[in-house]
Amino acid sequence: MAAGLSLRGLAERIGNQVSAQMIARYERNETLPGSTLLIALADALDVSEDYLLDESDLRLEEVEFRRRRLTSRKEEAMVEAKVLDAVERYLAIEEILGAASANWTPPNGAPFRVGSLDDAERAADQLRMVWGLGLDAVPNLAEFLEEQGIKIIVSELPESVSGLMARVRRRDGRSVPVIVVNETHKGERQRLTMAHELGHLLLDITSALDEEKASFRFGSAFLIPAEILRAEVGGHRRALAVGELLELKKLFGVSAQAIAYRCKELDIIGPSAYGNLFQTFSRRGWRSPPYSEPKPIPAEEPRRFLRLCFRAAAEGLASDAKIAELLRISVRQLDREMTATPALQH
Repeated sequence: MAAGLSLRGLAERIGNQVSAQMIARYERNETLPGSTLLIALADALDVSEDYLLDESDLRLEEVEFRRRRLTSRKEEAMVEAKVLDAVERYLAIEEILGAASANWTPPNGAPFRVGSLDDAERAADQLRMVWGLGLDAVPNLAEFLEEQGIKIIVSELPESVSGLMARVRRRDGRSVPVIVVNETHKGERQRLTMAHELGHLLLDITSALDEEKASFRFGSAFLIPAEILRAEVGGHRRALAVGELLELKKLFGVSAQAIAYRCKELDIIGPSAYGNLFQTFSRRGWRSPPYSEPKPIPAEEPRRFLRLCFRAAAEGLASDAKIAELLRISVRQLDREMTATPALQH
């Protein structure tokens, strides 16, 4: 599924050495392929033979997407399979190291009861306090959320889908929260997506309130606290300069457009001033793909999983072959990464 193949497609990729029906029997564990066929299947799926034979207790049962926003069941199955694979490998290295974040513990007060947009604002402020963020900007949101036990997966998604929130359930009933972010989007958009999906994870929104609007307000408040924004731009402005917004972009790590909208929802600027900015953004092509706003924020790159793998290898807690398998690289490449040795030039 992660490779986007049907059983028939996989059979064709291995030269029809066996039928699609036989591959289905392998899936159901009714029989095992021989060594030659196992190697062919692993090569076709770009995984190792050990991966196909793995009987780990960390196998995950299901992915529950918050809501279906993908274009087809095949597309959803591909994303689901990638999420399962990534989370299984992440949990495996955490189990090897006994890392605390292997078990998700919601922050104190969550889920936050929200019946209005003001409640969503207060929930963001409360969460920042619980997590000890104060009024400081979060420089690497993906890394920070992973330290809290939320798995961040950067994956290719359709352009129209910024991200997804999912709960992956383990066999023992415990759930693992996952936020999937579109790898093709710029960093400022990825950060707002993660904060928005964090709202869907942590808010208990009443049926009378629009869930998307409440989560968006939460995400904006989490990344751009009202107090620090007012300290930077003032409590009330007749207008904002585009250059000023681009400088603020570096501070908060979100787009100039998101900051302008935040100023409007906090009544720092009125509808007329916001409308003028909206027209400027549209005229410059910033509101449509590829969203080429100046001074782009670097893409978020969660690297905690990689660090944990390096730690386990350095401490001898798992074999190099096992670590390479988790990282989906060769043992030779792992050695180069661990020793910071550049690859040979050909």
